[in-house]
Amino acid sequence: MAKSTGVYKAKKKDGTEYYRCSVTVKGKHISLGSYDTEQEASEVYKAARSIIDSKGPEDISYEDYSAIPYQKFMILLNLKLTGVYFATPILLKKNYFEYHLSPDKILKFDRDDLFFYAQRKIQEKGGYLFVADYGSQYKILKRYGIKPFAVYGRDYVQVNDDRYDFRYDNIRVLSSYMGVWANHQEGSPDIISDYNAVIHVNGNYIIGTYKTETEAAVAYNKAVDILHAHGFRKAYIKNYIESLKADEYKALYDKTYISPKLYELRPVSVKKDSSHKTPVTSA
Repeated sequence: MAKSTGVYKAKKKDGTEYYRCSVTVKGKHISLGSYDTEQEASEVYKAARSIIDSKGPEDISYEDYSAIPYQKFMILLNLKLTGVYFATPILLKKNYFEYHLSPDKILKFDRDDLFFYAQRKIQEKGGYLFVADYGSQYKILKRYGIKPFAVYGRDYVQVNDDRYDFRYDNIRVLSSYMGVWANHQEGSPDIISDYNAVIHVNGNYIIGTYKTETEAAVAYNKAVDILHAHGFRKAYIKNYIESLKADEYKALYDKTYISPKLYELRPVSVKKDSSHKTPVTSA
């Protein structure tokens, strides 16, 4: 054991020494992380002890305890203020809770999601927020029925424009299907008038405009079939429409209008020009 209170010496597999520190609060043993030096670990322990022993919330600011990692600070702060321990950086509020990724990235969730996020660490990669769930990455947008291909502002929005506010009342799904874009009534951004079905063929190509999201989703699938029949090899993701039985889907598929121009599209073929080393394209 190290000489400093709350600090323990340990060794890695290669023999390198490092220092772990922890603090006990109301019988709860809380790990504060691992550090290269005993002094660094000791400073973290002292900061943690100071948070727990401070007189009140007005005395607690991360700027005064920056020796401790931010997320560990939030875990201890929540424990002190609410008496509830979470292994993740959650701060309970009256009707919701905050998940503190960093001082400038504070996510908001409804209390209904507390059990889920109390046991899962949120991570960020490439602008996407996700948790590791049973060995795979689970994007948190999936909990709202938002598909992986969804684009903010087109397929879903956060009503108050706060991209970190994930309370259910603040999430509005505009489209649940691939290639389906909602059109808003002029002068009424909250009212959807109809839907465009759009497919990417050397740019976005409008398949047609439809009254319902389901019709537009079927139109997109039909457009994919037409393009494949004409030799396009792109692996388009087709929509699965759970609300339609097989015979209902077929009936809607058969009668769904598709822009005549789509039938005229053909893939670009590649030919070699004998006077050039690089290939040239022709329709």
